[in-house]
Amino acid sequence: MNEQSLIDLIKQACPSNASVLIGIDDDAAVLKPTVRETLVCTDMLMDGVHFRVKEALPSAIGHKALGVNLSDIAAMGGKALSAYVSLAIPKDLTTDTFIQSFYQGLTDLARSFDVAIAGGDTNIWKGPLVVNVTVLGESHAKGPILRSGAKPGDKVFVTGPLGGSLSGHHLTFTPRLREVRELLDHYAIHSMMDISDGLAKDLREITRQSGVKVILDKSAIPIQPHIKSHKDALQKAMSDGEDFELCFTLSAEEAERLKNDSRFSYCKEIGVVAEGEDLYFSGEKTPISWQGYQHGVKR
Repeated sequence: MNEQSLIDLIKQACPSNASVLIGIDDDAAVLKPTVRETLVCTDMLMDGVHFRVKEALPSAIGHKALGVNLSDIAAMGGKALSAYVSLAIPKDLTTDTFIQSFYQGLTDLARSFDVAIAGGDTNIWKGPLVVNVTVLGESHAKGPILRSGAKPGDKVFVTGPLGGSLSGHHLTFTPRLREVRELLDHYAIHSMMDISDGLAKDLREITRQSGVKVILDKSAIPIQPHIKSHKDALQKAMSDGEDFELCFTLSAEEAERLKNDSRFSYCKEIGVVAEGEDLYFSGEKTPISWQGYQHGVKR
């Protein structure tokens, strides 16, 4: 497949929307300016680190490549508008079947959230498959939600069960874009981030950037049903990573309202923010030792 054939194939597959004036097939995309703050995120995924080409469907790789970025936009409370997809493809994967399947997974997810695929780049090389996706979005009317806004007295919530992502969830998850917009329409969230490297590591980022301590209730942490019976289920829930749920904090008063709101029954309270630093389990004097996913270690 030559370069022009590849571009034509991608153009036919990719959706657009009203935020994109000129998309694929020019030197640069032309976008309408956003009304609110513009959000930008990017993620690079590589065979052998974030997925395995020999084990994963090409459509699942495409889904994940876009999904991890959409999860970052969700973590800021935003709406995703457009995506830019760059591939370094091994020579042995440059088949119509592989590329069509990859883009099928990516564009199916894009369409479900009205995200335009507005550009990118493609190269063929001797190395492993590398996928880089950049997503542009727009913040909520309340502004972007940062990691640095947690306050002593806040309650800590997650949007779903954790752990066991390597059984396949890390390839099939649905970003919480719709849920977070609805949450922000009804509640004042102080801080938030998505759980990509594990609750233990990611929640520490909130404590570090907010200058606070978080105390977790072990029994309250929701665990994926298929690993609940494992003896190390809690550690998996805290450390496996790539759950792509959201962890957020809000005031105790807002938390009480949220717990009694049937629209958000999937949100589970797991702890409290206090003065101090680091991450603890309730009743324990030493910080939690689990560190979460460490970059550079193969998945």
